[in-house]
Amino acid sequence: MSELKKIREKQNLTQEELAEKSGLSVRTIQRIEAGTEPKGYTLKTLASSLNVSESELLMPNIQEVIIVQEPILETENNPSENIGLIKIINLSSLPFAWFPIANFLPPLFIMLINKEKSTIVKQIVSLQIFFAIIAPIIFMIVIFLKLGHESVTATMVILTIANVYIILRNAFQIDKTQELRYKLNFNLI
Repeated sequence: MSELKKIREKQNLTQEELAEKSGLSVRTIQRIEAGTEPKGYTLKTLASSLNVSESELLMPNIQEVIIVQEPILETENNPSENIGLIKIINLSSLPFAWFPIANFLPPLFIMLINKEKSTIVKQIVSLQIFFAIIAPIIFMIVIFLKLGHESVTATMVILTIANVYIILRNAFQIDKTQELRYKLNFNLI
């Protein structure tokens, strides 16, 4: 965690409140909290706004130094991941939620175009591929049981609603904790 974020949270300020108080943009504060070192005017302004010395904003965290020296592993909580892109990849399945065979194509396509191959993105695509395999199997079982047209229609609707729910629930969880609510214990890609 960056020193700026620690100090900001200790003073019970949001990024937006600090931006307003300092006259800096929210994006600048986000970049500094993500690891960019503040310099010059930005450093002086933040120190003055937070009532701390400039050196307090620059002091490295011993734990972060140790982590930097170790190989960086890709995890679901890696702050370097682009959460906005991850949410778009997750939500891109919605237009095809009713058509399970194609529901994994938009997220896979966006993943490949943007070269976003983090663990969480692989889980999103794997979950949709898994759903694309399981949904037709369930659908065919209902057809072969000859339960009637109503059952076939109800199965389609239930499978679509289930997929939409999974996508939306994961989107909410990504936004809240930067993790997936529903995920597989393995990757299909």
